[in-house]
Amino acid sequence: MKNILILDDDITLSLMLKTWLTKKNYVVQTAIDVAEAKKEVERFKPDLVISDLRLPDESGISFLKWVKNIYPEVVFIMMTGYADIQTAVESIRSGAYDYVAKPINPDELLKKMQTANVIAQQTTKLTHAAKTDKETREENYIRGQSLEYKKVYEYVDLVAPTNLSVFIKGESGVGKEHIARMIHGKSNRSESPFIPVDCGVMNRELSASDFFGHIKGSFTGAISNKTGYFAEANGGTLFLDEIGNLSPDVQMQLLRVLQEKKIKPVGANKEKDVDVRIVVATNEDMEHSITSGKFRSDLYHRLNEFLIKIPTLQECKDDIPLFSHYFLAKANLEINKNIIGFDEETLHCLKEYNWPGNIRQLKNVIFRLVLVSQTPTIPIDLLLDNIPEIYQYCKRHT
Repeated sequence: MKNILILDDDITLSLMLKTWLTKKNYVVQTAIDVAEAKKEVERFKPDLVISDLRLPDESGISFLKWVKNIYPEVVFIMMTGYADIQTAVESIRSGAYDYVAKPINPDELLKKMQTANVIAQQTTKLTHAAKTDKETREENYIRGQSLEYKKVYEYVDLVAPTNLSVFIKGESGVGKEHIARMIHGKSNRSESPFIPVDCGVMNRELSASDFFGHIKGSFTGAISNKTGYFAEANGGTLFLDEIGNLSPDVQMQLLRVLQEKKIKPVGANKEKDVDVRIVVATNEDMEHSITSGKFRSDLYHRLNEFLIKIPTLQECKDDIPLFSHYFLAKANLEINKNIIGFDEETLHCLKEYNWPGNIRQLKNVIFRLVLVSQTPTIPIDLLLDNIPEIYQYCKRHT
């Protein structure tokens, strides 16, 4: 988002914003009324419009509707000296991304511009991804902008090109598999398979067969040869979620495979070479699992060559509006709706909630709200009627 059009009949304010934004490396044009602004839109092709609500010839909302009708991809932020919920909602319902109150706080405006830019980029990716398969869509997950998330992405970029085993730690719902896919996608193995395995639901008796394969007739029920996860992931990445649930026998076998880089299918006489990168994840206290004898310490240290801790959503509350708008766009595509945003009180409530289920819970809530919504924006009453525990939590804590 580079080109910006500022529409305001306050020439001093326009000049101040133009000077300030130009220093931030934006290309800025100004207009004093809607007639001039329409000509600038046609000529200048702005990525972002920052417009006053009250203008000499027409209202800012009528100009907003004109822009969105012809150039729906243009991001629109409304300025108003009459900052009440009614004008904010009307602007958002008409297609504005957000609004700012006068007198303008430049830092607040810049933050909203940057967030709008991220959402616009991700929505574009999401639209293209909707035409591809599920795995590709999952890789187009939005990135948090908080310091905590940025540290995670720095670690991903650092470790991805290596062959180190990665241990991902985080609460349920924080997106551990997404980070694992990101590591795989940025690695030299990205063209090879990524095989995710949920160790929490594996059958203990059949886990060796699931991991290493088996030969037909090697045990009752082995009616054909089976490849196994390691052979399927050969050359690529094997992601083991909920690693703490593995039985002691499989832990010992897994340690040997990591040391020898060979597997032996159940019932086979010969070993097979494998080249697999291991990424594991858990929400358990592994130190306690080791001291209690549930998990082997030598396997833990073999797997934990590089540790990445994913923050909870509660630790990154400033990212909640970003994630919420992203899931809104995703829900619109998948459910075939056209909800354009959230009422201010709704977004405030979403940001205040503690989200014990983290990003997964937020996604489910947004999809539910989009599904049941009958209005252009999602009002607080919809949250009260459909997810009352979130509404009541916010009322108790505000």
